[in-house]
Amino acid sequence: MLNSLASGRRLALRIMLLQLAAAVLAGLAFLTLGGREAVSAAAGAAIVALGTALFSARFFSGIGGAGWALSRLLTGMILKWIVIVGGLVVILFHYKLPPLAAITGLVAAYAVYLLAFRFKG
Repeated sequence: MLNSLASGRRLALRIMLLQLAAAVLAGLAFLTLGGREAVSAAAGAAIVALGTALFSARFFSGIGGAGWALSRLLTGMILKWIVIVGGLVVILFHYKLPPLAAITGLVAAYAVYLLAFRFKG
């Protein structure tokens, strides 16, 4: 085994915390345009962090064989995408927040996700 479950949990927690930091930064960056834009950007990034948290909680929920690991991976990904798409629907249609800010926050959180794997250090 190349990696332990504890190492994976620590990496998932670090990614989630970095995504929450990206949510704060996106909110602060859009604060110059107004409060609704700031909330929209922060919420867009926060739903990605919530999706990552649910995915990692499901994926690292136990030990088992390869079949169980694959099923936890797939159900975690499905949960993550339900949260992200559902969160965007709530942000854009229920609260009617600005879409550009929400999508910018979402992209910023995913950029953190990609960069965290690039610089695992």
